[in-house]
Amino acid sequence: VLLVRNKKEFSALGSRCPHYGAPLSKGVLKGERLRCPWHGACFNIKTGDIEEYPSLDCLPCFKVTVEDGKVFVTAKKKVLTLPAVTKPKQHPGLESSLRVKETCKRCLLNRDTVLLLGGGVAALACAETLRQEGFTGRIIMATKETHVPYDKSKLSKKMYLKAEDMYLRKPEFLDARGIELWTEKEAVSVDFQRQKVCFMDGSSQKYNQLLIATGSHSRSLKIPGADLQNVCVLQTPEDSSKILELATGKNLVIIGASFIEQNQASRQPAPARDTNETSLQPGAADKLPAWVLAGEFSNQLPLPCQMLQNKGVKFYMKTELCELKGKDGKVTEAVLASGEELPADVVVVGIGVFPNSGFLKGTSITRDDKGAILVDLRMQTNIPNVFAAGDVVSFPVALLNGDRSSIHHQQVAEAHGHIAALNMLKKEKDLHTVPFFWTTMLGKSIRYAGCGKGYTDTVVKGSLEQQKFLIFYIRDGFVTAAASLNDDPMVSLIAEVLYSGKQISKEEAE
Repeated sequence: VLLVRNKKEFSALGSRCPHYGAPLSKGVLKGERLRCPWHGACFNIKTGDIEEYPSLDCLPCFKVTVEDGKVFVTAKKKVLTLPAVTKPKQHPGLESSLRVKETCKRCLLNRDTVLLLGGGVAALACAETLRQEGFTGRIIMATKETHVPYDKSKLSKKMYLKAEDMYLRKPEFLDARGIELWTEKEAVSVDFQRQKVCFMDGSSQKYNQLLIATGSHSRSLKIPGADLQNVCVLQTPEDSSKILELATGKNLVIIGASFIEQNQASRQPAPARDTNETSLQPGAADKLPAWVLAGEFSNQLPLPCQMLQNKGVKFYMKTELCELKGKDGKVTEAVLASGEELPADVVVVGIGVFPNSGFLKGTSITRDDKGAILVDLRMQTNIPNVFAAGDVVSFPVALLNGDRSSIHHQQVAEAHGHIAALNMLKKEKDLHTVPFFWTTMLGKSIRYAGCGKGYTDTVVKGSLEQQKFLIFYIRDGFVTAAASLNDDPMVSLIAEVLYSGKQISKEEAE
């Protein structure tokens, strides 16, 4: 139990974040809002309700009384031992810190249908919000995946897990709330005039409201040998398991240098080499600043690369991959532009992503030149009753003065889905969130909040070399993002300041 005092009022809540079990006693309290020190989830201290993702669940609240200067907390033993929806085995005791928000049930008299294309966190957050806000009509989540929504960050961070251990919600959770999940159901076209979606299997479905949350897909290599066996991408639990199995004890070559790929290299008990076709830029989020990427001096390897290099990973920077060679249909070598040949039993390709919006080609929906769907702050597209969320969209970003961007963060996708649901229900709610990203490498966690796109200066506190630092990213004289390693809860604190609308000047950062 966590006891919180805000001015003269006391609140008692579950003590651990339902997301990954972070100790909320080390979090950031701002008014009635408590922010997790690890990944930025926020909770109302009076109600325990979730106010900011990535956590999907709320905190339990307990009765507090003050008598004769003493504070008493009353809780039923049953509440303290409630089972979690998906028991996080890595965090014993987390069950008592989790409360699932109440929802309504499906009513067959309500003939309205909300169709959600995609099976990721944006669609899941949308479906749950609809039920939490009283929508009793039909909700269909149609995805080309074979699984219920799962925690995709674990694909690179915990490659040994089975798919079921990554599930954000179990099938019976969705069933109990009348959320239909259609797996292996890929949309191939949308008739916006007739409000109908056609699927690859020949079936179709009409809708009253539509959410497009189809995510993104990996770019493919376009070089000789790209079609050889054991040339992989990392997008599904099956991909993760396959790569781990193939690469253990073998020569692994990773093409690209995003955080996803670096996470993966840090988890391979095998020789690993990383080649990068252009320059090192983290592709796991929206062009994260080159922070850890620039190093303290330009002639140094970026910090994540240094960490991996110390574990035997060899980097080939600013070079090109020209060809993959093979034997008996399987890859054996990766050939660089310099002519150097790298032994390669397994090749993992991580060279960026495209929005999954090809099925909308030829329709009237507005997309940018990369294929991202353009939405406003209510996640509304240019077509009535059609919303979009997550990796597939480009949206106005407050920290970019309203300029559009695509931000591929789990927390942002969840916020999108939540806001889309509220506006489907005519709540007229604008998106208000501070992007929050994290990654883990060799047991060390890096936090990042804000949007550093276009930053022109940095302020560094601590030491990159000692792997304990806080970096501020400055644009037009003010902090627009921050990153840290071993300096919790500073990024959560800065996220909360940015969320409040206050500006932090460069002088204040210094």
